[in-house]
Amino acid sequence: MTTEQIADEMFAMVKEATEMGKKLKPMDLTKAMVKKYDDVDKKATKAAIKELVDNGRLVYTYFGGTFLELPHREGAAND
Repeated sequence: MTTEQIADEMFAMVKEATEMGKKLKPMDLTKAMVKKYDDVDKKATKAAIKELVDNGRLVYTYFGGTFLELPHREGAAND
């Protein structure tokens, strides 16, 4: 899988978790991807997470641990 494909799959996982009211840690995503795909390793998932964060598709949050979440929109930004 390419980094972009891994990133898209991880983004979908975070989006689904957010809709269910859950937060995912980076290691949760890594473990899920390595388990799901034989050709994906930790290095590839790290590159995909970096791409997602650099492109603003996901953000790191820190509440008793490090999580990856969809960016929050401020109330004024919804106008």
